[in-house]
Amino acid sequence: MKKIALTSLLAVFAAAGANAANTMDGNPLYMPKAGHFYSVTDLSSATSGANAAALAEEFGYGITDRFAIDVKTSVAEHDWFHGNAWNDLGADLTWRMINDSEWKLDLVGGFDMTPMWADHRPAFEKESTMYTWKAGVRGGYMTEDWTLSAHANFLYVNTEAFNWGDDDADYDGEAFWANHVLNLGVAGHWTMSDRWSAVASADYYKVMDHYNSVENHGWWTIAAGLNMNIDDTKYVGAYVTKDIDHEAAGEWVVQDGFGFGAKFGIDF
Repeated sequence: MKKIALTSLLAVFAAAGANAANTMDGNPLYMPKAGHFYSVTDLSSATSGANAAALAEEFGYGITDRFAIDVKTSVAEHDWFHGNAWNDLGADLTWRMINDSEWKLDLVGGFDMTPMWADHRPAFEKESTMYTWKAGVRGGYMTEDWTLSAHANFLYVNTEAFNWGDDDADYDGEAFWANHVLNLGVAGHWTMSDRWSAVASADYYKVMDHYNSVENHGWWTIAAGLNMNIDDTKYVGAYVTKDIDHEAAGEWVVQDGFGFGAKFGIDF
């Protein structure tokens, strides 16, 4: 699979948030209360240029105060709509194991399919659709003024949802495949006032087999942004991203340009 597809797939697993002062303000340790829904809508451009963009939606529900489910999907375009795709459709389950006033610890599991539909790629065709299982942990320390969190996710990608042994599959007949991916990341949230908060994150993705004929492939995605609270259950935000790729043995390349994005989140 090509890197833009894998990057879009993995990016879908990033979380949205809240803190003690506001129910919904972009905090990375946000967890909906029992009986509450939430939605985070994200419009973003690729770091390689503004002529590639994606619109993503995450919609979730708090089954209890410590157990939640969410569904994620996104659509994308490139070259000013000369190419279009329904990128993915997936779902996550989150269980908050530790829910002290300040310390939080979550177990997360999920499943994702990509692409659902894309130019010249029929949906659900073997070696055209990727299926990803995720198992991970997320935790951190949250106060009324700041939050610091970390997460670790293991991703298993394949051409069939339950084909566990197909570890050498190609994608569209080419050696772009990555079956095992480790994601490690940190995120922070700083409440500057009742209205404004700043966010920053760094995520590392490590391909544990081969990818695009490169061994030990990996990349960093770094993001920073500013959120404005509309009220205690709604916020809007803007952010920038930067990618750093491990393209060959010992070679790290800072990608040209920046990605830009805007979010809207609501708890109801």
